[in-house]
Amino acid sequence: MKDLIRLDRTTRLLSIALLTISTASCSSLQVLPPATLYPAKTDSAAAYNYLIGPGDKLNIFVWRNPEVSGNFIVRPDGKITTSLVEDIPASGKTPTQLARTIEERLGVYLREPIVTVTIGSFVGPYSEQIRVIGEAVEPKAVSYGKNMTLLDVMITVGGLTEFADGNDAVLVRIENGKQQEYVLRIEDLIKYGEIKANVDVLPGDIIVIPEAWF
Repeated sequence: MKDLIRLDRTTRLLSIALLTISTASCSSLQVLPPATLYPAKTDSAAAYNYLIGPGDKLNIFVWRNPEVSGNFIVRPDGKITTSLVEDIPASGKTPTQLARTIEERLGVYLREPIVTVTIGSFVGPYSEQIRVIGEAVEPKAVSYGKNMTLLDVMITVGGLTEFADGNDAVLVRIENGKQQEYVLRIEDLIKYGEIKANVDVLPGDIIVIPEAWF
């Protein structure tokens, strides 16, 4: 009997010691600073121009110089390396802007190069993508297309799950450096066809779809 009492007391002491260590460890953990905000470079659908991003596949055509033309992929650091020039910043530029940059860099080796840049596969910068999180069938980042609406985004992510509270969804947008939140009525839009619930989306928007409370 005494052995059982002693064992029980030891177990309690060990539990208290472990709890104390755990609490002390939690209190000593450092808190990471908030992520840096990189607002979208487009604040209206009318002013939208596609911007190149990591993962984009580019076709670079140099007139009368096929040996330096070709297909190139934008690296994760946002740069490309061509046949003659290395580490050209590409991310965040329009295809036309990148073409002018390449012409300038190639001008060291070629006489008056004329460059055309086209996009073979679209990804775009993270700041220009629309992120859908929560109770979508396929939550993911969606590449923005001009005049894209909420309905277009929901088609891309496969709609709502059976557990979604679509009418309590929120759109988060950075405007003038500040976070703004807007209520969405996704269920009314895709389940009941209320066109008035369809709204324009912009590059950089975040759509949060919560789970319904049953």
